[in-house]
Amino acid sequence: MSISWRVLGNAGSDNAAYARIETGQAVHRLLFDCGAGCPSALEPGEVRAIDHLIFSHLHMDHIGGFDTFFRANYNRPTKPVEVWGPPETIRILHHRFRGFLWNLYEGEPGVWRVHDIYPDRIETARFDAAEAFATAHTEGARARAGRLILDEPAYTLNALRMDHQTPSLAYLVREKPRLNIDEGRLVELGLAPGAWLRQLKDWAPGDGAAITIAGTPYDAEKLRAALLLETPGELLAYLTDFLLDEPAHERLAVALREVKTVICECQYLDEDADLAARNYHMTPSAVAGLARRADVGQLILFHVSDRYRRDGWMRLLAEARAVFPRTDFPPAWGMDG
Repeated sequence: MSISWRVLGNAGSDNAAYARIETGQAVHRLLFDCGAGCPSALEPGEVRAIDHLIFSHLHMDHIGGFDTFFRANYNRPTKPVEVWGPPETIRILHHRFRGFLWNLYEGEPGVWRVHDIYPDRIETARFDAAEAFATAHTEGARARAGRLILDEPAYTLNALRMDHQTPSLAYLVREKPRLNIDEGRLVELGLAPGAWLRQLKDWAPGDGAAITIAGTPYDAEKLRAALLLETPGELLAYLTDFLLDEPAHERLAVALREVKTVICECQYLDEDADLAARNYHMTPSAVAGLARRADVGQLILFHVSDRYRRDGWMRLLAEARAVFPRTDFPPAWGMDG
């Protein structure tokens, strides 16, 4: 199991981040934000397979590509489209759904579930293509425990509410711990690999006390203790568009511990720190200082301002690397310094 990621969009333009969590049996796809042109950077089949569209906030540079995503998925028959975002995501997306002429919609299969994330609860509404998305069917609210918003068999998704003069959500994807077979112990015990290994990984106490291998029953709990190695899952963070002041530093430095990759906006050079603060954005030294404080694996800068050109962006990268050397731009930008 592993998390792979891509930043969509170029330097100085709208961006998004696309993540895949692969378990060996399934692939889970997450799209963070949906800037103009970003969905078109993916293969059409990938866009149609996205499980969750996750907004930090709904300023136009983070939602400008939504119509492309909507066109690809409005009547998706295979599974509901799940959309997450801060309060008012339901209201704003309802306007987007209804911003078209609908007359050939009867019997269309698409279902969309949109979630407003509040500090203490998550409110959900359902929209149906068969109704031309006319009605927001309230599915109620569920209490939110801590930062957790989504708990899937393969991963969890946490959200932290940050300040962009409007709520802007920072996200943390955490793989569930991975169970691997200790092949050396397998040989020592004289056991041949087979379908029983999957049964062993999936075993729970209610499944019975024994697992049968080649006609011989083995104590399942003891076999798990002997053969299974638990490896912590990977972590990926997505941070964009908020004021990175000292209280935000304090919160995030704790939340980002052990994170392998942090994808973080970096709009302005250090010399433009006053402008960054005025617009509730970030600078290289602030972002890199957070990465150093949290001791993350790598820092990926994106969502850089179009007030600069390549030389300015390279200065921005150099300023960040002076504080946290494990800093890069997205590989697709071709600006590795």
